[in-house]
Amino acid sequence: MPIDVIMPQLGESVSEGTITKWLVHEGDVVIKDQPLLEIATDKADSELPAPTGGRVTKILAKEGDVVAVNTAVCQIEVGVTAPAEGAGAKAAPAPAAAQVAQVASGVPANDGGGRSATGGSLASPAARKAALENDVNLADVRGSGEYGRISRDDVLRATAPAKPAPSALASVPAAARPAAQQLSQIINQGGGFVPPIPGVGFGAFKVPQYRAVEGDRVVPFTRRRRITSDHMTYSKFASPHVVTVAEVDLHKASRLREVNKERYKKEGLSLTMLAFAVVATARALREHSALNARVLDDAYVVLKDINIGVAVDSPDGLVVPVVRRADELGLRGVVRSIDDVAKRARNGKITIDDLSGATFSVTNPGLKGNLFGGAIINQPNVGILRMGEIQKRVVVVETGEGEQREDQIAIHPVMYIALSYDHRVVDGVAANGFLWRVTEIMEKGDFEV
Repeated sequence: MPIDVIMPQLGESVSEGTITKWLVHEGDVVIKDQPLLEIATDKADSELPAPTGGRVTKILAKEGDVVAVNTAVCQIEVGVTAPAEGAGAKAAPAPAAAQVAQVASGVPANDGGGRSATGGSLASPAARKAALENDVNLADVRGSGEYGRISRDDVLRATAPAKPAPSALASVPAAARPAAQQLSQIINQGGGFVPPIPGVGFGAFKVPQYRAVEGDRVVPFTRRRRITSDHMTYSKFASPHVVTVAEVDLHKASRLREVNKERYKKEGLSLTMLAFAVVATARALREHSALNARVLDDAYVVLKDINIGVAVDSPDGLVVPVVRRADELGLRGVVRSIDDVAKRARNGKITIDDLSGATFSVTNPGLKGNLFGGAIINQPNVGILRMGEIQKRVVVVETGEGEQREDQIAIHPVMYIALSYDHRVVDGVAANGFLWRVTEIMEKGDFEV
């Protein structure tokens, strides 16, 4: 009896996955938990194991297809142990040349949107709803998303009267036009503004063509580097970033760390200043919830759970695993969570669930850092806190009480922290109040260790 193998829910915020490689062919016999295919999402890559042993009777989606969760990707005949006649002689169908060109250039190969594994138009639920409401045939809509995916904005543009393209966009090479159109949608639908296009230019300015010189080394973008590039570009255009900086006297927090770090080390834990910053951030977010939010189409939502993304390094580059409900963990729980995800990131064992669901992010420059810097917001968050380098500085401290109070000069460890926030929904008062509270918690050393 054949059973369907479906695209799983690869993380709470993931609704689809791209089939990057089939590891089996039709007719192959597989055992339970044998990898069937490789799947890529905007969070991470993973393999889909066979849910049971048997023979692969039918492959329902090609390499390069974007498949929604809970959609069948292949069928397995349960209990069959002999391969079909001629199995393995022919590989699973590869994408046609036009599809390869489409993936490389980002331009949909067909006149309309992309196609799903079932042959229908590749469109988001919001786009399908808009198409029904406006009596639009999705087959006639050109999608601007990856693999020609149709968005709600694509449908709404299809209902509007045709306008002559801006002259600046007309001068853009064909392969770059989808990016220009997407950026235009983000910035301003009605003003005719064409934003600068990476690698192309803007208006009268054109990026000089690269001319190879002996000794130059061209490094192709990895898939993760491309996703990061697109994410950062989108974030800078979508969110009006404002950066505000605070100076933090870490005298009391550092003493707490020095007194307790050996005790933590004996338990296999690393008590870092990053953990103190995450705890302070989580507590401040509970009191200043405007920073724990995300923007919707025409509204924003203040989120209940406080899940803090922590930037860590991995063999494939920077990743941002999530410490969930950080405000409920306390310092020890945060230290344990950061240690766990950091080790798995370094060993290449990070999962999609580990990288999903952050409501706010904290990043640090590492041992060889710098004074401070404004980080780019990790979408769809509305804020990110960047730690600076810790340096000993001369500070003024108050001693005594009442009439005996006096100022003295001392040398304390000091750090600058910079908050980048989305001015669409976060006002300066809320942002400054949040940053002031983070500073207060760290300066008072208000932690249970």
